[in-house]
Amino acid sequence: MAGTARELVESVTAELAPAKDANRLAPQIATGSATVHALAALALEQRHVIASDLRAFAFLADRSAGAGNSACAEFFESLATGETLALERLDAYETACGLDADDLERYEPLAGCQAYPAYVAWLALNGEPSLVALALTANFAAWGGYCATVAEALRGRYGFPDEACGFFDFFAEPAPDLERQALAAVASGVHSDAETTLARRYGRLLQSYEAMFWNTLADR
Repeated sequence: MAGTARELVESVTAELAPAKDANRLAPQIATGSATVHALAALALEQRHVIASDLRAFAFLADRSAGAGNSACAEFFESLATGETLALERLDAYETACGLDADDLERYEPLAGCQAYPAYVAWLALNGEPSLVALALTANFAAWGGYCATVAEALRGRYGFPDEACGFFDFFAEPAPDLERQALAAVASGVHSDAETTLARRYGRLLQSYEAMFWNTLADR
């Protein structure tokens, strides 16, 4: 496999970048045409996604540490920490959407939205950590872009205060330390064309489930 870890990450990210129309909900939010009900459902689904992803990333960190791969362990530990911080920021967004504790308790998550964390959990059990790191890093580029779009629209179209936008700001902001850890994780274990092909498969499915998440809410 030729090239550096950075070149590989950039190549796979570009290859797996979603089509402009892949996400039908983000443009609706951007123009202010999405209902507050849709915004609330986004919050409620994210609460379930984060809880699952946090456990999956913690498990991947433990698997990596057990295998002696400190680079992957550090990367996934950071992801788990990030999910914890994101969950703390979700409260203000839920409040701005008019949700209370009873809403959180009663809400039944949608299969189309929860396919993404289900697959992340599958990767935590079955994927080689360095390959999973490459696939996730490619997916995070799309997720971060969507979050930036939503954060801007929540302020400009819906009048949400800064605190309520903090969840999306968190994922939209550059994360140089996490990027460094991701490159180290990829370099630690992606060494062959076969491994790169498998990582691309993981990433392609992640992107598909990402689109399914947003579009399930758009079609609801």
